[in-house]
Amino acid sequence: MSRTIKKAAVKRYPYDMHSQLEMHLSDFIAAYNYARRLKTVQGRTPFEDIRKIRTNEPDCVNVNPADLTLRPNT
Repeated sequence: MSRTIKKAAVKRYPYDMHSQLEMHLSDFIAAYNYARRLKTVQGRTPFEDIRKIRTNEPDCVNVNPADLTLRPNT
């Protein structure tokens, strides 16, 4: 994961301020977790995989992944 982040964000774009890097990394990680389908988890996104594990083994995951879903600010 570290190599993926470094290659996709840190080395690709110049940042004038640290806050720009933080914002870009936050957006990148959200997109990765909710949109990127991975071969290692049978084509599911990391979010979908955690949700599946929690459904099958509720004691294994303490946090409800639905509570972590990105929503518009209200």
